[in-house]
Amino acid sequence: MKYHGFNMLYMFSKSYADNPAAINERELDFIAKHGFNYIRIPMDYRFWTDGFNYTEPIEEKFALIDHYYETCKKFGLHVCLNLHRAPGYCINANHLEKHNLWKDEEAFQAFVFLWEKLARRYQGISATEMSFDLLNEPPDVGKYGFTRDIHQQIMRPTIAAIKAIDPDRPIVIDGVGGGHEAMPEMADAGVIHSGRGYTPFQISHNQAGWCGDEMEWIEPVYPGISDDEQYWDRDALIEFYQPWRDVEKQGVEIIIGEFGCYNQTPNDIAIRWLSDLLSVYKEFGWGYALWNFKGPFGIVEHNRPGTKFRDMDGFMVDGELLALMKENME
Repeated sequence: MKYHGFNMLYMFSKSYADNPAAINERELDFIAKHGFNYIRIPMDYRFWTDGFNYTEPIEEKFALIDHYYETCKKFGLHVCLNLHRAPGYCINANHLEKHNLWKDEEAFQAFVFLWEKLARRYQGISATEMSFDLLNEPPDVGKYGFTRDIHQQIMRPTIAAIKAIDPDRPIVIDGVGGGHEAMPEMADAGVIHSGRGYTPFQISHNQAGWCGDEMEWIEPVYPGISDDEQYWDRDALIEFYQPWRDVEKQGVEIIIGEFGCYNQTPNDIAIRWLSDLLSVYKEFGWGYALWNFKGPFGIVEHNRPGTKFRDMDGFMVDGELLALMKENME
């Protein structure tokens, strides 16, 4: 089965609030009614951890994950649990971490401990209902001491630990380089590989403040010249994903765990790019998850300039984007 759906930010970042977001059943009903079947839940380990006491989690917080799973199940939606912030690493505000996942044994042991705990908790749940996405968007080689070899030394034992508890649990690993780079060296790991749909970055993240002062934003155009003075069109997107297709030829399933366009890109440009992007995924037979449902990247109330919204079941929806997503499901 191919999965198509959305990232839902119930436990995305503890810095947002002291409590996770309440699950909105109306949103899930809308998602399921329009033919989607997949919810990726990025999580921040700090929701269930007091300080950096990694191996003494607050048990009642896991009941919230249970609730998310049970509610999604009610609507026939597969749940993918993802560690967006793991002990020792997050692509956002990594300076908040005490340890380094790529250097510190304590962080590595905490990482394995946490996935073993989740594996035991959800042991026996059908593979069609839940999967584990181990680590969101590992960094570029050289950053924080990250190397591809060290990454394998973390991912492979973690995969083995989960499989020892629950052999049938589907496991997902994100591409390195922030999720964009394929991992042929992990093609034999028996897991799903997850890519990203944020290229070219000047279109997908135009004016995004969290990208830092190092970004020099240019006026987004598509098709046209964007990142690194490269010309981007549908053919360029196909070429960009060739390393992923090469890995796929080795028997690896590919999914795009995140894609989307920030609301500072004019909507006509966003739609042209997203139309090509989604058509490429359909051509390749890849599933995908939009970041996110409601908000500056979503299909509801994103407020990109030039968008015509439709009132659908009480949601102000970008009907053009919704139609594109539905047209490009396999």
